[in-house]
Amino acid sequence: MNDTTICAVGNVATQPMYRDLAAGPSARFRLAVTSRYWDREKNAWTDGHTNFFTVWANRQLATNVAASLSVGDPVVVQGRLKVRTEVREGQPNWSSADIDAVAIGHDLARGTSAFRRANKSETAASPPRPEPNWETPAGDSATDSAAHAVSSDQQHAEPLAVT
Repeated sequence: MNDTTICAVGNVATQPMYRDLAAGPSARFRLAVTSRYWDREKNAWTDGHTNFFTVWANRQLATNVAASLSVGDPVVVQGRLKVRTEVREGQPNWSSADIDAVAIGHDLARGTSAFRRANKSETAASPPRPEPNWETPAGDSATDSAAHAVSSDQQHAEPLAVT
C-alpha cells in the first residue's frame, strides 16, 4: 500500500469533537503547525507560515483524544496524510489536508504529561458526550465558535490515555 505517512508537531487548534458512530467512536480536531526559523537580521527565532490539518482518530484513540486533549495542547501526531480538493459554491479550488491518525501524544519537549492506562471497563462506562454540530456554514464564525464550545464539566474530566 502506498500511503503517505507523516509526523506533525503542533498545537491543538480546536476542541476535539467526539462522535459515537455505528462503526465505533470517532474524534476530530484541527492541528496548527507553525514553522520556525532563525532570522539572522533580527538575531532571533521567527514564526513562519502556519499549516492547519484536520486530524481524525478512530476507536480507542478517539475516546482517549476526547478525554485527554484541549485547545492549545502541544502534540505530536503520526498518521496517513490525505489531501482532498473539491469545488464548492463560491470557492473554485477548495482543499483540505487531513491526517488519519495512528498515534497522538503530548509533546514532552514543551511540557509534562501524566500517563494513565485506560481500563477496558472505564472506557466502556464513559458518559456519552453531546452530539456536536459537525457542519457549519462557511464564514459563520459565531456558529463555528458555538459548535466548538464544551461545557465546563467536560473540560475538567479526568483524562484517559492511549493504551
